Amino acid sequence: MKKTLTIVLTLMLLLTAHTVLAARRRVVKPIDPQKELKDKLNRYFISYSVSSQKLRNRSKLTTLSISDSLRTIDISADTHFGEQVFTPETVSEIYDAVRALLPDSIIGYQMSIKTGGWTLEQLVPNRLRLTEDKTRTWGDIDYKGRPWVSNVSLPYTISNGLNNRHLCVWASHGSYFHTRDSVWKWQRPALFGTREDLFTQTIVVPYLIPMLEKAGAVVFTPRERDWQRNEFIVDNDTPESGYQETRGQHRWHHADSAGFAFHPGVYVDHENPFEQGTSRQTEVTNNPESESTIIWRPAITEAGRYAVYVSYQTVENSIDDAHYTVWHQGVSTEFRVNQQMGGRTWVYLGTFDFDAGSSARNCVILSNQSRHHHGVVTADAVRFGGGMGNIRRGYTTSGLPRALEGSRYYAQWAGMPYSVYSTKNGEDDYGDDINARSYMANLLGGGSVYMPDTTGRGVPLELSLAIHSDAGYTRDGQTHTGTLSICTTYLNDSILYSGLSRLVSRDLADELLVSVSNDMAKHYGSWPTRELYDRNYSESRCPGIPSAILETMSHQNFWDMRYGQDPNFRFDMARSIYKAILRYVSRMHHTRYVVSPLAPTHVRAELTGTGQVKVSWKSTKDADESTAEPTGYIVYTAIGKNGFDNGTYVKGKNTSLTIDIEPELLYSFKVTAVNDGGESFPTEVVSAYESPGAQKTILIVNGFHRLASPAVRNNSAEQGFDLEMDAGVTYGRTAGWLGYQISFDKTQMGKETRSGLGFTNDSLMGQFIAGNDFNYVRTHAEAIATAKRYNIASCSSEALETNDIHPTQYQMMDLILGLEKNDGWALRQYQAFSPMMRQHLKLFTSRGGALLVSGSYIGSDMNMPAERRYLEDILKISYEGVNTDSLRRDTIEGLGKTFEFYRHLNETHYAATHPEVLQPVAPAYPAMVYADGYSASVAYDGKDYKAMTMGFPFECIKDEQKRCSLMRGILRFLLQTN
Repeated sequence: MKKTLTIVLTLMLLLTAHTVLAARRRVVKPIDPQKELKDKLNRYFISYSVSSQKLRNRSKLTTLSISDSLRTIDISADTHFGEQVFTPETVSEIYDAVRALLPDSIIGYQMSIKTGGWTLEQLVPNRLRLTEDKTRTWGDIDYKGRPWVSNVSLPYTISNGLNNRHLCVWASHGSYFHTRDSVWKWQRPALFGTREDLFTQTIVVPYLIPMLEKAGAVVFTPRERDWQRNEFIVDNDTPESGYQETRGQHRWHHADSAGFAFHPGVYVDHENPFEQGTSRQTEVTNNPESESTIIWRPAITEAGRYAVYVSYQTVENSIDDAHYTVWHQGVSTEFRVNQQMGGRTWVYLGTFDFDAGSSARNCVILSNQSRHHHGVVTADAVRFGGGMGNIRRGYTTSGLPRALEGSRYYAQWAGMPYSVYSTKNGEDDYGDDINARSYMANLLGGGSVYMPDTTGRGVPLELSLAIHSDAGYTRDGQTHTGTLSICTTYLNDSILYSGLSRLVSRDLADELLVSVSNDMAKHYGSWPTRELYDRNYSESRCPGIPSAILETMSHQNFWDMRYGQDPNFRFDMARSIYKAILRYVSRMHHTRYVVSPLAPTHVRAELTGTGQVKVSWKSTKDADESTAEPTGYIVYTAIGKNGFDNGTYVKGKNTSLTIDIEPELLYSFKVTAVNDGGESFPTEVVSAYESPGAQKTILIVNGFHRLASPAVRNNSAEQGFDLEMDAGVTYGRTAGWLGYQISFDKTQMGKETRSGLGFTNDSLMGQFIAGNDFNYVRTHAEAIATAKRYNIASCSSEALETNDIHPTQYQMMDLILGLEKNDGWALRQYQAFSPMMRQHLKLFTSRGGALLVSGSYIGSDMNMPAERRYLEDILKISYEGVNTDSLRRDTIEGLGKTFEFYRHLNETHYAATHPEVLQPVAPAYPAMVYADGYSASVAYDGKDYKAMTMGFPFECIKDEQKRCSLMRGILRFLLQTN
């Protein structure tokens, strides 16, 4: 019994001791005296919203620190709070709202609110600050030397644009080699006819880069920019390629350093083409009679547009004005290249039209003439065209044009070290591609005034911008996701290579985000301003200069792509980005800026009757930019088969230029507007021709201006783009199409599988599809001129519709309608026959004028009963639908000839994929028939007037000789009497 009692007492003592010990170990959390205030602040940040932005992430309080001794309050919100655009007003409102939550005992303390390690005051961009933050401008840092490349043939100067600014700009992703699966892949999903890898190029390549260059900038892009699958390299190591030297006072000899050498076949990892050959050099001269030259004359197999790249060595005594001349279709354009920077890589001069073959009309010449009395000029290979990818990964190349590949492969082809294009030791091309973009910029810019503490090639790059599109979608399928921007401010001690604060990158991201969102909303209605991310992205972290990423829109959201696939939207998007860059760069340097003007309109070329042609146009007002007023114009001229010259400057408000012409030579013209900020895009081409003794003059009218996305499907069940119905019209050639969308099911929105909304096949992969080149007046005029018996004048349909030109003065009108139509989905209005156009044609024919009309939508664009009657009364045609030849043959017979036309999407010429069947209305008759026997053209041989109407565009006839012969037959019918 005693033993039992002892055991019980022992157990009770042990339990008591354990309880006491546990109580001692238990930490009693003290009451937080700031909890109530923290809760208030946290609720404030959670509920905080910005009406001007679409912020998806709610914020929260992270820390609160109150010092009674210092009488300070430090509040930190999470990084999501910093995703808004801060203005002095919003910062003041935030401080007032937070102070109102404080207890009276501390309301007078000095308060600081931070997010992402920065105070809200610091996050107000310089563009909005009353007192500028000098650590966020270049200040005294500026590049004063000669530009890397300058076109000295320009007939104007730029003083308040981006002159002598060197920028690095690129379009997101490209095809890459997936090492684990040992296959080439795209980086983003196949949606809505494209991929991000292709889509962002359609903003950057045809629009943004040219805008920046026309504003005076030198633009480097770490991806191939030329949408040209052909490539021709002429090099001193292979003289048979078209290389030739001439010797004056100084002979050419090998330079001490290695140079480029080309070998057939593929290039493998670690292989640097700029270390496999030799380069040449000689001393300079300032005496033209003793110059030494090098000529690079390619043997081009296919006529077309080709980018021209030169290469050279930067050596101790390199000059800053190496004199290059590019001969393109018999016209010369001169450049000065600063060889004191950027050697051992491809240096872009420009893109030009070249003929097929090998001749002095198409070549590049380097002279050793210089303004310097001493120094050397060096020379290496010259490259024509973008070419096909030739970097082998695994056991194969991509099989795609180089322009569609990622930066990793272009970097290797451009002579970058392995450490630049392969930071992942060849094991992760995806990561290599992302990093190579920035590392190329750093290597080229290293040692310049903007990156003085790094070793590189001295190119004064001062800004880096990546253009992307984003994932994500809106569930209603009828709203935009909008635009987002990204910067990185908190890494590398928050300092760039120049010593500037990384907040300069936030200022850039802020400028882009606000400008683009505001401009798109102004032009197209609602366009959300999304977040301004401050995050660790390679493209915003790695550059040693101010940098940003712009997520233009969402490639996964149909309603964004509904706009993004429209070329007019792309132009507006690119112009907004260009203006944001212009404002930002000007602010960084404290300089005045002028926005370049918009292209003129209503262009026309009229014969004066005195051996001259008068070219006229109208200026275009930019309602958004007061500085974008033209102060002059450039008229570019092409004679015969030659290329366009470097232009004639027309000063001030003059909107016409009278030019002496030689008989029996065809003259073609295009016009741009210029001011101190740069040059606009060109007008369409117009032409004129004078035939000695001609009794009749033909007026060619261009009515083909349409730019549009593919056909839009958007109903309760479907969304997307139907390229089979209508592939749309791009501005010139495009690399933007992957294939045909095959899934339109709205219930599958957001899925990236084959059944997901927008899923696209790859049937067009690797193709550059031709679009509207705006030069079809020249094509028609060339054909008419072969008759050698008619004068030719021409105009835009705009000039005709506003009565700037009077067709009744002419004996024949050739109306070009191409793919013009009111499609119902283009973001701008087009119409084959506007009401004013119909009136002019009616008046013209009532006075006996002969009429030639050709186009692909002449009948289908006239749907109303009154419009159909008009076609019957004036053109004598009845629209019978689209020619649906089951074999989709592209042959037509008529006027004693059989010829082919561009019926299928291709890289050479825009395609008339839906030619029309036009039946004659008596007494008219069929003049041409398709391969299946249906009427392709109608001829009216009336006593009152004559007319011929073609259900396909005349300019789509493939063979030039047959096209000219056919035109002569049409002219005999329309203008010659028995």
